[in-house]
Order: sequence, then structure tokens, then C-alpha cells
Amino acid sequence: MPGFRQKCLESERLIGTFAAIPHAVAIEIIASSGVDFLCIDWEHSQIGREHIEDLIRASDVHRIPAMVRVPGHAQEWIASVLDAGAAGVLVPRIATAEQARRAVAATRYPPLGERGVGPGRASCYGYRIPDYLDTANLNILLAVQVETAEGLANIDEIVRVEGVDMIFIGPGDLSVSLSAGGRPGAEELNAAIGRITEAARDAGKAVGIFRPSTEDIDAWSARGISFFILASDTMILGAGLAAAAKAARECGST
Repeated sequence: MPGFRQKCLESERLIGTFAAIPHAVAIEIIASSGVDFLCIDWEHSQIGREHIEDLIRASDVHRIPAMVRVPGHAQEWIASVLDAGAAGVLVPRIATAEQARRAVAATRYPPLGERGVGPGRASCYGYRIPDYLDTANLNILLAVQVETAEGLANIDEIVRVEGVDMIFIGPGDLSVSLSAGGRPGAEELNAAIGRITEAARDAGKAVGIFRPSTEDIDAWSARGISFFILASDTMILGAGLAAAAKAARECGST
């Protein structure tokens, strides 16, 4: 969606959430909530490829950019969500500069990449291919997710890959990867997040992160992170219902 990538590149603070419920109603509720974007989580949910286009369409109705976290590095996965009209793609488990370069190649049309031209929804099913080709490389956001010890070790090379717009940090997997048999402390994990953020900002890249709550957003914003994915629709639904049920049980108990 025009403007979304530019806001990210300019490190404007943007707030969104993962969409994991495979239904357009859930997408419309998220899109109506006041978020700046949403990220359809194809990697860690039961959303099938055949539903991606309808979920993007539901978000487009409310003019909220919908990006997609694809299941892996496969070029055909990236192509399918972009052809469906995704405003951007989040590629997980990027651990080397070569993997980042392949993500760029899959996301960008020549001469910047190797993305194939197809008559999908993004190009109005083939009727506006020239118009789409003129704007796709400028409007589509490519975020690569660094979430392993190997990615941390290679961060200086990854951030220098031309065509990568954003480094997105996955603290959960990063914590597990750094553990080497024992869960790392908060200080070690925060140091790793800070190291990734510093390298990315020094290279002129935007930085995003997953956070389960809002409690430390100001702290990470001060470090240079501007793109926040807060929990997910399933997490927020569960937490909201749990809190409401607890409050209801306590009514009149004192």
C-alpha cells in the first residue's frame, strides 16, 4: 500500500499485530482497531495459502496495510503473497547475508531482483501489469527477521544487503537460539537485541521487534526501534477474555 514502506524507511513509529485467526472478520476487527498495519502470520498459524488473498482483501477494505510473514525463504511463497496484494513481506530465520540477498531477489522485479511477473490480484489480475511494475519495487516492504545466534553473529553483513528495508527482531527464537542448553538471562537477550538494533541503524535500516505487551516500547524506541508488532489477535483475545472472566468472578466477592 503506497506510503507504508516510506513510513517504515523514515522510522516513523508504527504499531501493528500478528493476525493468526484464519477469517476475514478477525482481519476487519484488527483493521478497525486503530493499528497502523497488520501482519498475517502464515508461519505460525493455521492460515492456508488459499486464504491469504481474502485476508489481505479484508484489510484493504479498511485501507490498513497487510504484510505477510511467510513460512520460510522459498521464492514461491514470497511471490504468492505479493501477487495477492500484500503491502510487504516478513521473511523469518534470516541468518546470513546470502539468505537476505535471496529474499531481496524474490521480492523485487528486475533489475533489482528476480521476481516473476504474474496476473495476480496485485496487478488487477493482469489488466494493470505495467502500472504495478512501475510501483511495486517502490511500495513493497521487505523485512527480514533475525532470530538466531548465527544471525546475530552475521548481523554486520546482513544489514549491508542492498534492498533489505527492515531488520525485524524475534526475541523468542533469539532467546532459545542463544540458550545453548540454558535460557539466557534478560541482560544477555537485551544486549543481543541492542547489538542488532545498533548495527541496523548504523547501516540506515529500519528496525522492528515483536513485543507481547506495551510496557517497554518507550525503552526500545529510545534505542532506535520504530516498528512494533504487539502480540497477536489470538493472544489479545485470550488475555482479554481471561481478564474479563477473572473480574466477573470477583464481582461481589468482597
